[in-house]
Amino acid sequence: MLIRNVEVAGRGPVDVRIRDGRIAGIGPRLPGAADVDGRGGALLPGLHDHHVHLAALAAEAGSVRVGPGEVRGREELGAALRSGAPGEWVRAVGYHESVAGELDRRVLDGLVPDRPVRVQHRSGAMWFLNGAALRAAGLDGDGRLWREDRRLRDLVPPVPLDLVAVGRRAARLGVTGFTNADPHPREGLAELLSVLPQRVLVMSAGGPVKLMLDDPTLPDPAELARVVARSRPRPVAVHCVTRVQLLVTLLALEEAGPVAGDRIEHAAVVPAETVAWIRRLGVTVVTQPHFPVERAAAYATDVRPDDRPHLYRCRTLAEAGVPVAAGTDAPYGTHDPWAVMRAAVARGDGEGLTPSAALRLFLGRPEHPARPRRLTVGATADLCLLHVPLREALDALSAQTVRAAYVGGAYVGNTPVHTL
Repeated sequence: MLIRNVEVAGRGPVDVRIRDGRIAGIGPRLPGAADVDGRGGALLPGLHDHHVHLAALAAEAGSVRVGPGEVRGREELGAALRSGAPGEWVRAVGYHESVAGELDRRVLDGLVPDRPVRVQHRSGAMWFLNGAALRAAGLDGDGRLWREDRRLRDLVPPVPLDLVAVGRRAARLGVTGFTNADPHPREGLAELLSVLPQRVLVMSAGGPVKLMLDDPTLPDPAELARVVARSRPRPVAVHCVTRVQLLVTLLALEEAGPVAGDRIEHAAVVPAETVAWIRRLGVTVVTQPHFPVERAAAYATDVRPDDRPHLYRCRTLAEAGVPVAAGTDAPYGTHDPWAVMRAAVARGDGEGLTPSAALRLFLGRPEHPARPRRLTVGATADLCLLHVPLREALDALSAQTVRAAYVGGAYVGNTPVHTL
């Protein structure tokens, strides 16, 4: 394929030739018949979402949204949970206590007594089941199940997963790759995700080993260091959403010794005194810069005052030389990387990035998220073609600027390109 008249890394107009899934030539007026007229738009490496939960994202399509943006108060929550055919299971997602307070079996029975209901907390860590759901699953208790996804898979009806639709929607955003970040990927997940047109790196199955930390079960640094050592020579990706989780992780990596590709996922709370330590260890931070914007109201009450100045650092880490990349964490955050970029720029807490730095958060290599991919001869032709030059795209940071996405040179989605 030959794409004519595009802007590549600020150069333009140039032509780009693709052969056997790779870039075979870049330059003005390349010989041959053109297949696509770029019309002066920028040609970028395809976006890579470095932290996403693809099966959960697909399941969201068959779920009821009950987050703060969808329902308000107990009455609206009950109405949402009672939607659908009588007697059928209801799967609800996105719940936060600001909607209608704490949930458990008793509260849900008061809202929906006559059908099985399960509600997932916005964090993804907790499921709430009503009495009918507990009885149908052969369970007992107060209906609060913490980190029980693997167990629930065998006890509740399966949810249809339209992964093809997930892939199409992502292609319209210019996404050509994902890193699936499930801590305990289901058996056969890599094969299940193979229907996606994007490239997929699955943590623990082939990518870095995902290590899940929770404060109630937090190992001491020496114990975590042994877990890290057993994972070697593979890198690890450690889930850190509290101050103490980050400190334990840094101590463990110090003891076990870091390797190329080690990652800290989320880094939700990064005290200033740890920034140089993270830099010295050379680990990459894969963060969600949009959460302080998306969840500002909740964080104002849920997060301890002494942690609020340290939430989801971006600019501080980047300026200190820490490798930084981003993932949407969808479905627990927006699935749109461009919305993440806009939030990263708009932050008013001193952590805001320039538009170009925000774009680079999604241009890194899957195995090394902060190492940018570049369009050079020999590079894999995973591409995002824009309607507009790069300067206009950076001003907008919008999926509306995306014209087409290609994986290995093959068109995978968005508006039909103009062929010659």
